Amino acid sequence: MPRRIIYGISLWLFLSSAALTITSIALHTWVVYTSPTTHDSTSIRVTYGLHSRCSSITNTCTPFPPPEECHGEERGFCSAWRTSAFLMNFSVVLMLACLVAYVTVLVGGRQVREKGWKVLVGLLAVVAGSQLTAMALVAALYEKDKRFFVGWELGTAWILCTVSWITLLVDALGIMAGAYFYPQNDDYEPIPDPQ
Repeated sequence: MPRRIIYGISLWLFLSSAALTITSIALHTWVVYTSPTTHDSTSIRVTYGLHSRCSSITNTCTPFPPPEECHGEERGFCSAWRTSAFLMNFSVVLMLACLVAYVTVLVGGRQVREKGWKVLVGLLAVVAGSQLTAMALVAALYEKDKRFFVGWELGTAWILCTVSWITLLVDALGIMAGAYFYPQNDDYEPIPDPQ
């Protein structure tokens, strides 16, 4: 059974991962293109976020992928990109459930801590899995789709997502290790035998 200190450390890891997740969703830098520049001109920069595409040419962001581009051959791209966005948003909802589980385990008594780690590890694993899948979908589209030619690269938001799911996975494994390898926190010490 993990002690409160393990849950406390785990909560800080979880909160840092949640911040990374929310930041990666908010940033428009999942896939980035920056044109080669000379010192006398400004570079052209196009970025794709989960929900919008931004361009330095027009200095605007537009919804992405636009519905008019989601027909015919592009339908698969749009479905995969929207699935990735859904999985990231879904992971935030699951993170709220994780936060409730943390509060319950930290405020609850010994019995809650004895059983609660299993629920918490399961929730953390599902969140990490949904983020891993979203990250992998974007990486697969980056590798396979014809719109990403030489010069495009995976951006900061993609990296933040990767760090987030790895942190969540390490967090879940840490709680599990604490449950199995940390000595039991019995409130009673055995009475020494007077012999």
